[in-house]
Amino acid sequence: MKKILKNNILINENIPNKYIRIVGDINPTSEIPKSEALIISTKYNKDLILISTYNNIGICKIYEFQKFIYEKKQKERENKKNQKKTKLKEIRFTYNTGDHDFKFKLKHAINFLERGDKVKTTVWFTGREVQFADQGELLLLRFVDELKEYGKIESMPKLDNKRMSVTINPKK
Repeated sequence: MKKILKNNILINENIPNKYIRIVGDINPTSEIPKSEALIISTKYNKDLILISTYNNIGICKIYEFQKFIYEKKQKERENKKNQKKTKLKEIRFTYNTGDHDFKFKLKHAINFLERGDKVKTTVWFTGREVQFADQGELLLLRFVDELKEYGKIESMPKLDNKRMSVTINPKK
């Protein structure tokens, strides 16, 4: 039997709790002293592994330590695989973008949001075009309004130097 702390998991005599509740196949109905739990674990030739603590009572499992570590790593790998990474896609306009270009970029934004990606929409101003910032804001608000059933706006359009942008998060 192992009597050590491995991978930040307390096992056997290193469990600090005086009373233990065993979960799993071997299931005494109430809390038992740690010494009794250790006797039960040696009877089955397995380790007493601390899962969590509740009201100063150790919730433990009688299990093979190496198998427990292996299954824990497998679950972590599975969780990593299942995590979806969201990407930020950017769509650029000018303040006087035509209607056809607007619809074309709108279709792309819808595809991005349906895939679960964020969409950052930016209106670029060059030279003295900054004086038409209100037209750029209207364009962005129209774009956001068209996408309201596919995503939520993160923040209102704001002018930053020579560009105005808004970010849209996909609906879950």
